[in-house]
Amino acid sequence: MLIPELGPPRFETDEVNLYLGDCLDHMRRMPSESVSLTVTSPPYNIGKPYETPLPLDDYLDWCDEWLGEIHRVTRTDGALWLNLGYVEVPDAAKALPLPYLLWKRIPFYIIQEIVWNYGAGVAARTSFSPRNEKFLWCVKNPDRYTFNLDAVRDKDVKYPNQRKNGKLRCNPLGKNPTDVWHFPKVTSGANRSSPERTAHPAQFPAAVIERIVRTSSNPGELVMDPFLGSGTTAEACLRTGRRALGFEIREDYVRIAEQRIDAHLRRKALQGDQRPLFSGVQID
Repeated sequence: MLIPELGPPRFETDEVNLYLGDCLDHMRRMPSESVSLTVTSPPYNIGKPYETPLPLDDYLDWCDEWLGEIHRVTRTDGALWLNLGYVEVPDAAKALPLPYLLWKRIPFYIIQEIVWNYGAGVAARTSFSPRNEKFLWCVKNPDRYTFNLDAVRDKDVKYPNQRKNGKLRCNPLGKNPTDVWHFPKVTSGANRSSPERTAHPAQFPAAVIERIVRTSSNPGELVMDPFLGSGTTAEACLRTGRRALGFEIREDYVRIAEQRIDAHLRRKALQGDQRPLFSGVQID
């Protein structure tokens, strides 16, 4: 077990522990400062199949509770990446970004807002068509946190060999990917479904979460997702050499996450079995 105080997980490998149940119940049993990074996307309180909408003030108070527990279990040099959507506020806003309502309640230090531009979506008639979601990048200590820029540099550089006074103007590893990230969303449908698509109605693309995990944690460290959903964070941790701890209140979503992890481990084992076939072979 990654955290013995939590007891036996619903699903367990050496690198991944998944628990079924309320994340608050689980986090309250965890020791303080036991997690390096949390990457999560809580319910937005907009009536999705996996949530029961609350009055707005009650929802914000509930956010206070789990944000406080995440802060407590985060290491001094740890971080939280929080994805939040939009909510209607009667007589005030049609689609207000939830960070605007929560930022004073977040006990972390907010480094930056990252905009994820997903390219395609619904077509609006009375406003601009929405094409982005937000991540808040938060740290516990603004003077000591992990930022692995070289691990996530964008290699798509227009003039990679351009020089000034004899020196390369661009880092040979690539450019800073900026605070606007362009990744297509996970789509559904008979003719346009993404290869990574599961039955979860709000699945993140693995590439987005992998960038976050590489940026704000190091190999071998423990990454938590208290609202696990389809298990994208856990799979991203396996792909990048981190350990993953996840909580999910719906059993059907835990099963999806289990299947994804099992499939990843089978692919990895198959690649390991095939690698010796090509060792020492020179390909012209």
